Amino acid sequence: SVAEKMITLAKQNNLHSKRQVYSFITKEAVAKKLFDEVAPKYADTNGGYTRIVKIGQRKGDGAMEVVLELV
Repeated sequence: SVAEKMITLAKQNNLHSKRQVYSFITKEAVAKKLFDEVAPKYADTNGGYTRIVKIGQRKGDGAMEVVLELV
């Protein structure tokens, strides 16, 4: 859910949204890629940017593992 919110904020591409994203994402390179590459890709989409695929349980403690994909 956090990835969806960050992409939605980055789509606005104004100073306020940049400050909100930078307050959560601390690495500048990641935030820059979010604004320059990821957000324009989803400019015409209103949500549903990610897909969660369950891949099974982990052997050590039995926790469920998933793969998070950008659609």
